[in-house]
Formats: sequence, structure tokens, C-alpha cells
Amino acid sequence: MRIGLIYDTFDAYPWTEGDPPDADAEYEPEETVEALAETVRHMGHTPVRVGTAFDLREQLDQGLDLDAAINITEGAHSRNREAYAPILLEMADIPCLGSDALTLSVTLDKAWTKDLVAAAGVPTPPHRVFGDAEEIDPDDLPPFPLFVKPRHEGTSKGITPQSRVEDGAALREAVDRVTTTYEQDALVEGFVEGGGEFTVAVVGHGPPKALPVLQRGVEPSTGIGVHALEHRGAPTADADWDYELAGTLEPDLEARLQDLALRTFDTLDCRDFARADFRVDADGQPWFLEINPLPTFAPDDTFAIIAEIMGRDYVDYLAEVFEQGLTRLQD
Repeated sequence: MRIGLIYDTFDAYPWTEGDPPDADAEYEPEETVEALAETVRHMGHTPVRVGTAFDLREQLDQGLDLDAAINITEGAHSRNREAYAPILLEMADIPCLGSDALTLSVTLDKAWTKDLVAAAGVPTPPHRVFGDAEEIDPDDLPPFPLFVKPRHEGTSKGITPQSRVEDGAALREAVDRVTTTYEQDALVEGFVEGGGEFTVAVVGHGPPKALPVLQRGVEPSTGIGVHALEHRGAPTADADWDYELAGTLEPDLEARLQDLALRTFDTLDCRDFARADFRVDADGQPWFLEINPLPTFAPDDTFAIIAEIMGRDYVDYLAEVFEQGLTRLQD
């Protein structure tokens, strides 16, 4: 099979001076693309490097011939950006691993995602959405501390130590920063503290499987996950952050996190692979934060770490995940 690789590398888009400093944080290094290509070859197929959704559109016009595609492209400049490639592939009748356009658009919207999973019985911190700081009603807020982030972004974009706020003045400042810098709504939610931060990868179908839970280090003074403060382009990316592992991942907590991740995966109709993030409070209650159906497959990130934990070669394990996706497409 000729399997197309749809992706964005860090240099994929022309950014202007007015764009956020972390505008390219969601994109991938060349090492990720090579890992995908090596995995496809390991599966016995031919990888076809296509590039971005815009590259895909151009190449389809020129007669691009693919039997299937693996899509991890994030797109740019729109809340619908993650749907670009899946829609083009669907219109061209090219089967695609991963979630479809509707799921990708919904899950990029943190507010809609929280509403949907809450209705399915997945605990998520109470939240509000503000188009600017003037919309804040101090009498209609979850209890402080609160956490402020862009509504339609991923990879911790827009998060700084000041994203955690303790009072109304700091909240107004944080909302103003997000809405001005990212030109979108700010999502404000209760900040969960006391029991740590965890991420749960889910793969497969019929039924999907939750992988071993990974605990994330948090910065001691704010409780914010260190990964959220040191991502590419963040003003605090190069700081020498201390971290701690708040809370303990006991077997029953891991099982609860896995169950909630699977329920979220099913509720949002995710396919083949995703990663869900949770915080746990001081009483041991998990709280859903967000899900990413376009997780990175970088050789030093979540899926590679999980493969190492399971004693698996990364390419061999990733091939197994993608093979399950191809099986779904053929069912």
C-alpha cells in the first residue's frame, strides 16, 4: 500500500510578527516524520511524504495516488484547522487512520469537549468562557484558584505561570492576555490541585485499549504541569524548572483514569489513537482536562515512553497501533 503521511513540521507555515510566540508549538520535528515513515516501511508498505493539509490539497489536484493516509496535521489560523486534511481525504475517498474531521473540530474546542464528557459522567472542573475581560461576572465564577487558557488550542499554547489566578484582578489580566494574543475566547476552569497530573493514551478499536498511565511532573509553586511551561515558543520555555510528582499513582487510581479515558474516547467518537489529560485532587478524585486525538508520535514523547515501559521497540509497537487502524478501515 501507498500510505500518505500528512503532517506539519516547525517550518511549515509563514508566521508574522503579530502571531503568538508559541504559534508553532503543535507542530513536529523531522524526527517524528521519519519515525512515521520508518513505521510504515516496517509494516511492509510505502510511505509517501505529503506534508501539510495545504500540500495535500495541491497534490490531490495533481493526481496524488494513495491507498490510505496517516494524519497528524494540525493546520493553522482557524478553529476548524484540524479538520482540513480529514475532509480533503474524505472527499478524495482515501481512508485515513485517526479521528475524523468532526471529532477533531469538537475536541479542539475545550468548552464543547468538557460539556460533552460531563454529560457522559466524566468529572471535569466547572468552567466559564469569556470573549474578553469585560464579560467576567465576579458573582458567576467557580471558586478560586482558577486556570485560564485559550479555548481552541493544544500543546499547552497560551499557558504561563500566570495562567493560574488567585483573584479577580489576575483573572481579568489573564483573560485579556489570552483573548488579545490568541484572538479567541478564554476558557476559565477550576484549578485542581493536590493529587497530581496524569496522561492516558488510548489506542485501537473494537474495543479500544487504555495504555499504562503516565504521571507528569508539576512545578511546585504553581502546581502547573512542567510540560505546559516549557513547550516550544513559551515565554518560560528555557527556564530551569523544578518539579515534583504530586500524589501517587496507585493501581486503583490508574484503573479509574483508564476507565475515564476510555469513556471520553468513546463519547467523542475518537478512532485509533488519542491521549487524555487529567488532574487528581487531594481526595483522589480524577478530573478530566482535555483530550488530544492528534497526539505527537515524537520518538521522545508519550507513545515512545509507553513503548519503553512495556519493553517494546518503538517502531514495532507503533506499527502494531497503525495496523489496528488499517484493520478498522477494512472492516
